[in-house]
Amino acid sequence: MQTKDQLICLWLVPFFGLAFLFAFWNANGFFPPMSPTMTAEEVATFYQDNLASIRSSMILCNIIGLSLVPFYMVIIVQMMRMVHASRVFSYSYLIAVVNGGTMFALADLAWLNAAFRPDRDPQLTMLLNDLAWFAFITPVGFFIVQNFCLAMAILFDKSAQPVFPRWVAHFNIVTALLVAPSACALIYKTGPLAWDGAISFWLHMTTYVCYVAVMFIVTRAAVIRQATESSTHPQTWQEQAA
Repeated sequence: MQTKDQLICLWLVPFFGLAFLFAFWNANGFFPPMSPTMTAEEVATFYQDNLASIRSSMILCNIIGLSLVPFYMVIIVQMMRMVHASRVFSYSYLIAVVNGGTMFALADLAWLNAAFRPDRDPQLTMLLNDLAWFAFITPVGFFIVQNFCLAMAILFDKSAQPVFPRWVAHFNIVTALLVAPSACALIYKTGPLAWDGAISFWLHMTTYVCYVAVMFIVTRAAVIRQATESSTHPQTWQEQAA
């Protein structure tokens, strides 16, 4: 089976990953993030003073916002190669990925809306800013679901040669648990659980970057192994997936 398309999707990850890092580094107050304790007037002044960098960065995020979807689709293709009683884990993973992309798009649009009319009522600017940070940091449910679905798929895989090593299942469970506390950023304005805190932001972002890096490596290995198996036994994986 042809696997070049999967490898192309995988190698988009480092390119767009660097683009995301540049976008957030370029926007003042986004990396590191602004404080949730800022008053409405301070938030409005922040947007007025950093209008160009915020707009340019969020427009870039708008363009590349779903650029990691092909990466997740490759993972789903590999999940479909696993020998299960059904494809429920793969379909659930797909829906969770789509919901995650939607929440990121909502955050990006909220930031852009806050920057669209910098002279509006400061309370409205703060409302949009809060919405953006909440949509960006706190919706961890989709990530937990997709990680646990992938973990269960790996543990239930009955293939003679498992698509992913068993340790990848445990890695997905641990990363899901590490980002779960970020949901508390809806409550706290200060401390490690605030949206700019050590747990909700820094641990969350570090965990996600490490997750993408590790999954890139193991998924690439799975795709290469699929190509090798297909060249040796062209029908092997199709028969297993049937």
